[in-house]
Amino acid sequence: MAPTAPDVTVTVIVYNDAERLPRAVESLRRQTLRNIEIIISDDHSTDNTPEVARALAAQDERIVYNRLPQNSGGCSRPRNSAIEIAKAPYLMFLDSDDELPENALELLLAELRADDTVDFAMGGVERVRTDTGSVSAWHPHLFTKRQTVRGIENHPGVLFEHLSTNKMYRREFIDRHSLRFPEGIHYEDQLFSAQAYCLARAFTIVPDPCYRWYISPYEAVGALSISNQRHRIENVRDRINVARLIDDFLVESGHEAIKADKDFKFLKHDLRMYTGDLPYRSHEWIKQFADEVGPYLETLAPEAFHRLPRDQRVVIQLVRDGRYEEAQLASRGMGREVAPREVTEDGAGHVYWGSQVPADPASARELEISDLDLRTRPFKNALLRHEITRIVPEAGSRITLDVRTYDPGNQLPMAPVVATVHLAPAAKRLSASFRLDPVRPGLFEGTVTIDLSAVPLPPHGFAGVRHPVLAITQHRQHNTGLLLAPLEFPTLSKRIAYHRGMAEHTVTVEPEGHGAGRIQVRWERAGLLARAEPHLPTLARVAGPGLRKVSGLVRGLTK
Repeated sequence: MAPTAPDVTVTVIVYNDAERLPRAVESLRRQTLRNIEIIISDDHSTDNTPEVARALAAQDERIVYNRLPQNSGGCSRPRNSAIEIAKAPYLMFLDSDDELPENALELLLAELRADDTVDFAMGGVERVRTDTGSVSAWHPHLFTKRQTVRGIENHPGVLFEHLSTNKMYRREFIDRHSLRFPEGIHYEDQLFSAQAYCLARAFTIVPDPCYRWYISPYEAVGALSISNQRHRIENVRDRINVARLIDDFLVESGHEAIKADKDFKFLKHDLRMYTGDLPYRSHEWIKQFADEVGPYLETLAPEAFHRLPRDQRVVIQLVRDGRYEEAQLASRGMGREVAPREVTEDGAGHVYWGSQVPADPASARELEISDLDLRTRPFKNALLRHEITRIVPEAGSRITLDVRTYDPGNQLPMAPVVATVHLAPAAKRLSASFRLDPVRPGLFEGTVTIDLSAVPLPPHGFAGVRHPVLAITQHRQHNTGLLLAPLEFPTLSKRIAYHRGMAEHTVTVEPEGHGAGRIQVRWERAGLLARAEPHLPTLARVAGPGLRKVSGLVRGLTK
């Protein structure tokens, strides 16, 4: 009797990832759908991946090891090679450093079998940070309900969801359109997914998570994934290249009607990734970036720019105008409701970002921020900018911060203002108040000293990162904003014993290192608590009765 054909083929692509490959494969072996084929498609690894892959195949007859004769340098060829040998009528793809939730295949297959007109089904994506363990959803607004979309024009917003790995495809659909991953380019998923969306008769979205994507933001340089190489100008060039290929495909396939939506996605997602990093780039790099991206921006639909949040439009325009230092300042406030250091008003009362009224009408249109109502908005929503200009370690566990507050809307009086820094690693917080003195209208300065040993930690300690905030009260309204750190200052670390010496921690004060660049404080358990770390769930359960009981348990666990 001939063996039963598998229901689904899942291809795991791998290159020099022997350590994580077993985890990915094990997530497939645990699937509630049992009748599957697992192809390990190896892009000619040079480490011990072949030995690991062959050992995995020996353990499970459902596993096929497919090794490419030479390295292709990308994800496309290993996937395409596996498509050619796959035996199932439904296909799915997995990267060797990720996983599938246990019921992912069963969920997606059920959707495809329920409706013959659906060419692929897609599920939600869990993003897991390997450095913190935190879990977030990838574009959760796209996965709020189950729905079948018949034609991309009916839901062009899904272009933001450009992964190929959270989708199960009909093999017949893939072959009908000779759909393959483009070889020789980076960001191949974006082109493949755009083509799939446009060519599909229908696709179904399910709200359940069907892919677990592990994000390593601080990988070693030699191991950086393509998406983590944004510091390379070549990476910018690759993104623009694939965007142009998508534009060409939209024209060729008769889907020009969604170009403005695709352009908006490029600005809101792809370009945003680079503009968010501008504070950490040199002016020379930003100039190269502007030279690469500028010509492509000229081809985008004007309405795509109009749909962007104002803060992103300001950064883009400052880059296009060659105002690189101001672009860096503006970048630190994107999505954070952080004010500019200063604004300029023209004779007609229009307010512009920065120190000058733009002479060019196009620049003036993009840099005008009159709609922010800096002067008249309620104080609780006032846009202020709090920058730390200097950090000084003091005796013991104290640190002193020199703070400068910018108030471009002149909502603060020209008089001393009481401000408070709050730091809350747990339920209770440390508050340190100080005086901000006026330097001139719209600018205040002050100094605050924080005693890190006075931060209230729970009895079982705390491991994690917190970002201090600065609060000001005026007219019985509280305004709370983030504290921007100097982008570069020596990391300050102190060993602090909380709770009468029973809860030792290493406490580090440092810049955030990405995004807005907030100041951050990081706690790591030390001493007895570090040794008791594996038992902390038990400690947390008994923390309620009091410190004495917890302290006794710590001593018992660490003997």
